[in-house]
Amino acid sequence: MEWASMPHLTFISLCANNLSGPLPPGLQNFKNLTFLGVEANQFSGHIPDEFGNLTSLTGLELASNQFTGSLPSSLARLVNLEIFRISDNNFSGIIPEYIGNWSRLQRLDLQASGLKGPIPDAVARLENLTNLIISDMTGINSFPNISSQVIQNLILRNVNMSGPIPSYIWSKPVLRSLDLSFNKLTGVLGINLVPKLTYLTGNMLSGEIKSGVYLNSKSNIWFSPVTSLITISHGRLAAKKGDHRSLHINCGGETVTVTNSLGKITYQADNSEVKPATNLHFKNWGISNTGDFMDDGDENDTYIMSTNITLPGNSSDLYMTARKSALSLVYYAFCLENGEYNLKLHFMEIQFSDQELYSRLGRRIFDVYVQGKLFLRDFNIRQEANGTLKSIVKELKAVNVTDHKLEIWLYWAGKGTTLIPKRGNYGPLISAISLCHTIIFLALGFYAHRKCRQIKKKRERDLRAQGLQTLCFTWRQLQAATNDFDQANKLGEGGFGCVFKGELSDGTIIAVKQLSSKSCQGNREFVNEIGMISGLNHPNLVKLYGCCVEKDQLLLVYEYMENNSLALVLSGRSSLKLDWSARKKICVGLARGLEFLHEGAAIRMIHRDIKTPNVLLDADLNAKISDFGLARLHEEEHTHISTKVAGTIGYMAPEYALMGHLTEKADVYSFGVVAMEIVSGKSNTTQKGSDDNASLIKWAMTLQQKGDIMEIVDPKLEGEFNSLEAERMIKVALVCTNATPSLRPLMSEAVKMLEGEMEIPQIMSGPAVYGHDLNFSKLMEMQESTSMSCYVHALEEIATTLGIKRVNLSYKDPCDSRSLMIIKQVDWNPEVNNTIACDCSFNNNMTCHITELSLVNLTLVGKVPPELAKLRHLRSM
Repeated sequence: MEWASMPHLTFISLCANNLSGPLPPGLQNFKNLTFLGVEANQFSGHIPDEFGNLTSLTGLELASNQFTGSLPSSLARLVNLEIFRISDNNFSGIIPEYIGNWSRLQRLDLQASGLKGPIPDAVARLENLTNLIISDMTGINSFPNISSQVIQNLILRNVNMSGPIPSYIWSKPVLRSLDLSFNKLTGVLGINLVPKLTYLTGNMLSGEIKSGVYLNSKSNIWFSPVTSLITISHGRLAAKKGDHRSLHINCGGETVTVTNSLGKITYQADNSEVKPATNLHFKNWGISNTGDFMDDGDENDTYIMSTNITLPGNSSDLYMTARKSALSLVYYAFCLENGEYNLKLHFMEIQFSDQELYSRLGRRIFDVYVQGKLFLRDFNIRQEANGTLKSIVKELKAVNVTDHKLEIWLYWAGKGTTLIPKRGNYGPLISAISLCHTIIFLALGFYAHRKCRQIKKKRERDLRAQGLQTLCFTWRQLQAATNDFDQANKLGEGGFGCVFKGELSDGTIIAVKQLSSKSCQGNREFVNEIGMISGLNHPNLVKLYGCCVEKDQLLLVYEYMENNSLALVLSGRSSLKLDWSARKKICVGLARGLEFLHEGAAIRMIHRDIKTPNVLLDADLNAKISDFGLARLHEEEHTHISTKVAGTIGYMAPEYALMGHLTEKADVYSFGVVAMEIVSGKSNTTQKGSDDNASLIKWAMTLQQKGDIMEIVDPKLEGEFNSLEAERMIKVALVCTNATPSLRPLMSEAVKMLEGEMEIPQIMSGPAVYGHDLNFSKLMEMQESTSMSCYVHALEEIATTLGIKRVNLSYKDPCDSRSLMIIKQVDWNPEVNNTIACDCSFNNNMTCHITELSLVNLTLVGKVPPELAKLRHLRSM
């Protein structure tokens, strides 16, 4: 950037971006610059010496970056400065004397800056100071002599000061906020007036205010929460013996009952409103809050957060609310039985979402102490949970309680940004607390283990009652068989989980598939599903031996297939070579397996995800279908099999991909794609061509129309194949992939066609399988199989770019069903008609054109997305 090309620039603010690297020394060319703000970025390195040439500066704000080194002496020339903020950095050295030369300085912020004391006398004598904010610093020791009579906010927190508070502090005429907490101040207080917000938490002071208000929970002047447990006098709580062995608190919320593997646990309500300085105590626990969000200019801050967003999981109620503090939040339990306890702290960032302004840059950072010992340093909820609105639990075991009380202290040490997403939002935040004596924990664990064993035995009884041979394996059996699920034994990974090779104690080789986590409680419906799958016995289906539900995991145990998958062989990643007879055997075997699922099994089933990775090969190259029935097991809330699109792009039938319309003909279409891959040796998911609509099926259709159908056959066969059988297989594949479901054969008919026992119908020629706008190559770019339209992809990008908060599906009619995603704001105006309109044609093409896009009054932010250019048929926007 040519800095010298903008000589008239006087104001630069780059706050709350994601800029990094060192500050450019070329900034010195802006001789007329009066304000430079780079707060809340990722800038690093030293402050350039050349900054001393910016003598017109009245404001320099460098807070919340990663600056290092000492402040250069050249800054002494910035005598016009009125604001100097360098908090939340990694500077070194001491507070420079020359700051005392900035006679116009009104605000000095040095919170967690990395600098050390003492505070120079010249700085303390600055007479225009209205805000002196220093925290989390060593080397200050004694109280400075603050001479300014216009001081409004004086914060000297956690700076290791000792000795008495000088009497002149109480006579400052406009002092509104005084925070001297967490020092070593001593002495007896005897004063008439105090500033409106006064925090003396964590010192060794005594006495009373002459108005008669003692230093207790009714006052804005606080002692340390530790000392507040010592005596009952002056309203403090007494530490006494007790027999409580557990404590569960729903921070900021109502009483809730949560069910987990240990049973039902009731969390006590913690919904009392608190003020900047509050001390509350209940039957066997209490809470202490200290601190005011001074930066937001609001004296009516709230210290309880809540969300109305639906959260997943059995414990979601614990995260609907949270309690926060600007500085110090202490929970203390008393009347506990002495001994060792297990402590769980539940966190979730619910104050802002990842979509909100500044949120991706905001950093809520605080420390957590348990029994006076540091447990979590620089704890960042969003970072630990890998995003907002995601829970994270921190557990500390064997916490020792010796005097019948336990203290949990969350403390903001001045780190992190103070504008997430707006100024004044920072400090510690917690969702729930769970404390349990190890004796109870062991007892509950034993109970849960016994209950799981009972459920496991019940499942086995239920399976035996069905007359099935499904086995219930133990976790230890499968752990030993797979060598603790060693990565060396990993066979692959698919949409339903990882697969490991294992060997049982009797020498049987097995394949173990890990599905998603599932509670050990289970129900009869799960047993029925497993029983149903295991009851499907056919030479062309992979045999399910049994299952395991332990350790919060669900595992299925299958027969081992020596030659892995058809996909591995066709891709050339296997040393196995398939001659023509093997290819025909595999194709016919796959067709027979599907015929059994559709027409021969006691319970008819649609696979929904037929593809080469799900066609496994045994030692004799017999094709066996895997993952049948898993789509039903994997669905949330036991939804009906036809309501959730589950498949793989390139193999999915158009009516299923676009509309979610599922019949056996969707499997027939997928079989046709796999059959074409078998005969050609090419993958439908990687096929490229000069035409944007190129796909393996379209390529084959083109060759068939030209009369060059045999060019489809894999050249690696080197002419060693039966031409009649190859032509038959290609034509069956084309018939099965007809865009119109009613023109596809049944699988029993496909088997007969492959074996020459039935005539193959005339192949219908027509437009591209996926139509003009919904073409194959664009489908290939999609990652979500539930939204197949290229328009959906464009609309998703538009929604993200514009900051739209929620994307919902609508199923009102074919035009706006699964082929389109209807975008809605969380709190949108019902009087405004926000719509997406389209024209759809279902004459083989299944084509939809977006014609209208209306997104009104949604408080959108950001630039106009270039993805709008993809909506080529748009008439109204």
